[in-house]
Amino acid sequence: MHDTVMLEAKGRPTAVIVTSEFVLEAETQRDALGMAGVHAVVIAHPLSSLTDDEIEQRIEQALPQVERAWLGKSVTSDS
Repeated sequence: MHDTVMLEAKGRPTAVIVTSEFVLEAETQRDALGMAGVHAVVIAHPLSSLTDDEIEQRIEQALPQVERAWLGKSVTSDS
């Protein structure tokens, strides 16, 4: 989250990716760093025990949100 906040403050679009179990922690860090407008891309938990195919599914899950974040759109909307 620190890197995301630093890059966003410099005007560089970023996308921090967290699993569903760490959303609250990411939001707490973001708020403490003064960047309430930065929203995490959320993928399903867990990640560390997955097969390569399952990780590929997580990538596919994240890509639309990452693209929206880079374009300055809400990562949670489909518009």
